[in-house]
Amino acid sequence: MNLTDEQKAIGKENFDAAIGVTRRSFLKRSVAAGVVSGGGLGAFYYGYGKAVDDPVRVGVIGTGDEGSVLIGAINPDFVQVVAIADIRSYSIYRAFHGDRYSASAQKARCGLLAKYGWKDETEARKTVKVHHDYMKVLDDPDVEAVIIALPLHLHAEVAIEAMRKGKHVLTEKLMGKTIAQCKDMARVSAQEDKYLVTGHQRHYNILYANAMDTIQNNLLGDIHYIRAQWHRGNVPGNDSWKKPLPPGFGDTAGEAALLSKLESWQNKLKSVKGREIEVWKKKVAQVEAQIADRVIFEGEPSDAEKYGYKAYSEGYSEKIPAMGELIRWRLFNRTGGGLMAELGSHQLDAAGIFISAMHEGKKQAPLTVAAAANRPIFPADRDVDDHVYCIIEFPGPNYESNPRDKIGVTYSSINGNGFGGYGEVVMGTKGTLILEKEKDVMLFGGSIGSRIKVTESATSGPTMDTQESGDAQAAVETVTAPDVSRGYLEEIEHWAWCIRNQAPENQPRCHPKVALGDAVIALTTNIAARQGKRIEFNPKWFDPNENATPEAEFIDAKLAPQEEPAKKA
Repeated sequence: MNLTDEQKAIGKENFDAAIGVTRRSFLKRSVAAGVVSGGGLGAFYYGYGKAVDDPVRVGVIGTGDEGSVLIGAINPDFVQVVAIADIRSYSIYRAFHGDRYSASAQKARCGLLAKYGWKDETEARKTVKVHHDYMKVLDDPDVEAVIIALPLHLHAEVAIEAMRKGKHVLTEKLMGKTIAQCKDMARVSAQEDKYLVTGHQRHYNILYANAMDTIQNNLLGDIHYIRAQWHRGNVPGNDSWKKPLPPGFGDTAGEAALLSKLESWQNKLKSVKGREIEVWKKKVAQVEAQIADRVIFEGEPSDAEKYGYKAYSEGYSEKIPAMGELIRWRLFNRTGGGLMAELGSHQLDAAGIFISAMHEGKKQAPLTVAAAANRPIFPADRDVDDHVYCIIEFPGPNYESNPRDKIGVTYSSINGNGFGGYGEVVMGTKGTLILEKEKDVMLFGGSIGSRIKVTESATSGPTMDTQESGDAQAAVETVTAPDVSRGYLEEIEHWAWCIRNQAPENQPRCHPKVALGDAVIALTTNIAARQGKRIEFNPKWFDPNENATPEAEFIDAKLAPQEEPAKKA
């Protein structure tokens, strides 16, 4: 990471050259199979149809930051949102109107009005029912499936209830807050014969699929080390996880910041002309909605305690109201899972994708983890750590015959310094593959910065040669995609397509067994960090039919193990 612009340009040229070979062969296979005929990019890569005849009628439960991102990723050809549920008035506002705070926020969270072309919220509400109690969504016979983007501690509870009421489920990551909960979810999915998908979107990111092709074609050689990181510049007073509370909840600094923003944007609105007037009207309306944000219980403004959220005081540097736990749920052990659950799970999932490419596409369980975590930056206004670092060992492709054949993965997630951002570096004996922020992929042969050439022979497939000078040479024409999706769009499309085409062979890529594996890694790493010890992974932890868990919790006795825990998920 942190390469020069020249190095990045070379790395992208190299990757395009390498992928040109694998894309061509993939395209031939896809056309022969008839998968890409008339389909979109996701359908092209992942083998599902370009649309469904009858869009799946979906309820979105939780329309905050991540719920609004998922709404923004919906393709109306696959999904029709018919209901939403959230206990916060501001979340309901953003679900309809989107996020106007920045161009990137508006792109990711465009809102239901923009997504479906409704002229205003009144028109939208003729199609979309609005609830504060999510049970009303689950009890609605018109809702076929639900997207769950609630705080982590609620994933299992709501997903299990949804499946028992006959709904298919797509839930945000992690799958659950504990491994016991994850196994409960997997078993209910099997018993109720309902799809259960967890939102590890890298399984649908085309750049990661292409990276797997690069590894499987042995362009990197033998891989024994992967480095991943997610570094952020969060410091006290500028912390993306400590969101401002609306006026009336004791957050003096947050209240002042919101009121100052409102005044500034109101003044800006007075000075703009033409099309900019409508833009700034929407910005002002959003900050007004954030200032007016309240929890709604039985139709009236209430307190978050009505929904089970807790206030914190003793042992903390400031009094935290229940509204604080609701809005800042990632900061507390009761409601969240810390850096490993929110960030590390994505990157260890990515490492697992790369490692599976070395094992004929089969996901591998890790062998051991050693970790450390600490909190030197932030005051006692939270439970979660500021930094986490870990070393995880995975089996190499020859591990069974040679126990010394292992792949080391190091991961760090820190606050206080965002140098390097986030991404993964895959190091092999022939080359290095770098993925940055899910959008840029670079390939280097030999020393970093060198150009390569890729050729293809009928007998050995793609090969890579380092060139110390000269331009990168693409062996074949490439199939390129501008502004590659991070995977949310394809993830939701495929889930909806599977619902409309239910069959044992039609499975979402992040079904319960895959998601369980990601949860085991993240949550066991948390345990290793807290205890300061090296932990050997028990294979039974990764099996939905086994009651063993790293937390040694009991599985719901009413849920008998199933022979096929992932029949439809």
